[in-house]
Amino acid sequence: MTVAPDAEGVRVRPAERADLLAVHRIERASFPTPWPLEAFERFLGEPGFLVAVEDDEPLGSGEAPAADESVAAADGTDDGALIDDGGVLGYVVAEVTPNHGRAFGHIKDVAVHPKHRRRGIASTLLERALVTLAGENARSVKLEVRESNEAAQELYRGFGFAPMRRRPSYYQNGEDAIVFGREL
Repeated sequence: MTVAPDAEGVRVRPAERADLLAVHRIERASFPTPWPLEAFERFLGEPGFLVAVEDDEPLGSGEAPAADESVAAADGTDDGALIDDGGVLGYVVAEVTPNHGRAFGHIKDVAVHPKHRRRGIASTLLERALVTLAGENARSVKLEVRESNEAAQELYRGFGFAPMRRRPSYYQNGEDAIVFGREL
């Protein structure tokens, strides 16, 4: 398995209820057909629901993050008000399900806020999710990715995932999904 170094200034931890609005804002900023907030609520307390947050250590003694690190309104409009995002930069949702007597991992969703991409956060989240799935006795893992999302496909290939099959019209807009998989 590829071992990605942690993104600088980032810590990964289990998602908490207080993270849900920030997670949902990132979801809406990242995908044309976002999951509803209730979908994330179902995964609270599951070992594979992880968030990447700004590490408190670099800030020093009680120093607060700059206002420009907050996220604007979830609909993409900027009404002048800043929303406290709790430092959530990205998230991953993964779970283990039984499959013919074997534990099978599924990366269901992973996203990083557009302002924080290209920092290694997605790699850190993906690595932690794979470690979590392996710890839950999954022996293989799969995920679906949009056919047009070349950046994500490149990330997954770097972690040893390989395309297995195509799912025609998987997404609401009719775009195909490519199912990637790998052994753990």
